[in-house]
Amino acid sequence: MKLLIQRVSEAAVETGGKTVGQISRGCLVLLGISNGDTEEKADKAVDKIAKLRLFADENGKTNLSLTDIGGGLLVVSQFTLCADCRRGNRPGFSGAAEPRRAEELYEYFLKKAALRLGSVQHGIFGADMKVRLVNDGPFTIILEDGNGL
Repeated sequence: MKLLIQRVSEAAVETGGKTVGQISRGCLVLLGISNGDTEEKADKAVDKIAKLRLFADENGKTNLSLTDIGGGLLVVSQFTLCADCRRGNRPGFSGAAEPRRAEELYEYFLKKAALRLGSVQHGIFGADMKVRLVNDGPFTIILEDGNGL
């Protein structure tokens, strides 16, 4: 599982010209699901997202979490995060989970995030999506095995 987390002042995702999810202040999470990923990993990732101190307190220090500020969460599935670019110039995607399993884990992740954080906005699994965001900072974190997960 690989997550690219961006602190945003706003973000939205659309498909077919229609906005399907949008948030104001909060986090945009691009979620790549790999072979071997589990519900336990998804649980850990949701917990980490809720607790990561990415937002400034009254003194300008990044001491506040998404939970602390009541921020929004927008989750977009992105299998291309699982790309392997070690050979040649064409990325390989054999490390990405097969679509049915990836969709199951994506839906599980969304449910767990909603239970933990309340309302969660999201894209549509497997759809061609356009993502708009205003990265606040910019502030971008990558979570993956060996780095926070």
